[in-house]
Formats: sequence, C-alpha cells, structure tokens
Amino acid sequence: MATATAVAEERLLAEERMLAALAYLQCAVGCAVLARNRETNLAYGRHASPSFRVRVPARAAWVVQELPSLALPLYQYASESAPRLRSAPNCILLAMFLVHYGHRCLIYPFLMRGGKPMPLLACTMAIMFCTFNGYLQSRYLSHWAVYADDWVTDPRFLIGFGLWLTGMLINIHSDHILRNLRKPGDTGYKIPRGGLFEYVTAANYFGEIMEWCGYALASWSVQGVAFAFFTFCFLSGRAKEHHKWYLRKFEEYPKFRKILIPFLF
Repeated sequence: MATATAVAEERLLAEERMLAALAYLQCAVGCAVLARNRETNLAYGRHASPSFRVRVPARAAWVVQELPSLALPLYQYASESAPRLRSAPNCILLAMFLVHYGHRCLIYPFLMRGGKPMPLLACTMAIMFCTFNGYLQSRYLSHWAVYADDWVTDPRFLIGFGLWLTGMLINIHSDHILRNLRKPGDTGYKIPRGGLFEYVTAANYFGEIMEWCGYALASWSVQGVAFAFFTFCFLSGRAKEHHKWYLRKFEEYPKFRKILIPFLF
C-alpha cells in the first residue's frame, strides 16, 4: 500500500513538473515566432499566399480550430477528479478562459460576413496550439493551482480580472467594427474607423493581448504568463503585417496610427 501511494505521488509530481515544462516550452515557441515574424508571418486571411491550394471555409475553420480550448475546460468542469475546481478562484479563472473560447468558437464564426477560406496548414497549426494550450491551462487550474479562499479580493486578481474584461470587450467591439465596414453590396476593403481603431491598426489584437495579460495577472502563474507572452509574440507579427498592408493599400491611411499599442507601438 505504501509503495502504491508513493508511486501515485511520484506520478502527480511528474505531471506538475511537466505542466511547468510545457509553459516554458510555450515561451520558447513564442520567442521563435517573434524571431520568425521579422521575416514572414503565417499567412491567412488577406495575407494568404495563392500557393496555399488546400483551404478550409472560414467559418468551419474557426469552429474546428478553437474547439479544443472550449472542450478541454468543459471536460475538467464535468470531471469528478478535478480537485482544485472545488475552490472558487480556480473556477472563476477557468471560467474566464472558457468564456473567451465559448465566444470564439460558438459566436464569432457565425457573425462572420463571408471571410476568406483559411489555408489548411494554418488551420492545422491552430488546432495543435488550442489543444496544447487548452490542456495546459485547464489541467493546471483544475488540478494544481492553489489559491487562498480570499484570492478573489487580492489586488492582483482584481486588476487582472478588470484587464481581462476590458480587453475582451475591446476585442468584441473591434470585431464588430470590422464586420460592419462594408454595407450590403459593397466589395473591397475599407479603413476601420471608431473605437481604438482611431489610435492603432490592430485594435482587435490589442484587446486580445490585454485580455490574456489580465488573465496572467489574475492567475499569477507561469502557465498564464506563457499564454499571454505567446499571444503577444504571434499577434504582434500579424499586427505589423496588417499595418504595412493598409499603408500600401490606402494613400490616405492615417499616418499617426500606431501598429498595436496606442501612442507607443
């Protein structure tokens, strides 16, 4: 009996170490993505190369690629062997993750108007990332993260939650502006106006980065920081591509607009 207990404890410790290692791996991949962005970015949407012949319809691609980050937290909530989800802070933090991906998987794709088909390679890599990160965040919060019962009143949690909520609202509002750029019957691209688009080219990306930085602060975890860091590394490259594209496409594009962060970058 003692031997079996020791083996079980060793397995648990091994998983805890593995989750930490996966977080550091995510940071390393983020650094690689940031370095690669200086040369090229994974192209999809308006930046997709004609050489990508196999493509997935945009709405289906978004549903399928985001689904793992929705399904894995739901599985942990339904599991009877998720001890940390008896704690309110863990439940709230995992719910923050779940709310984002619930919107991204079940609402955002069905609000899309048209949308360019996504290259199969980009869709496949997104599925892999959402599976990896969905497992990392949900497993850590449901099995390993330990918070005091009053963590939800800690300034780090309160500020982080505020940033998360503000970032999500910016992201949703910016997506709404982008969807409504074209009137019925219009074709072609237009310059986004309103909201944070008056200050930056990629207001929707700024909102998402703020969202996950808030989540990282609220969770006060290596896993949360790794996700926020990777999000910045990936979306900053996309933002730069968007900014350069708008400057090429429109002579009248506002030159004072920054790329991603108002007044700074």
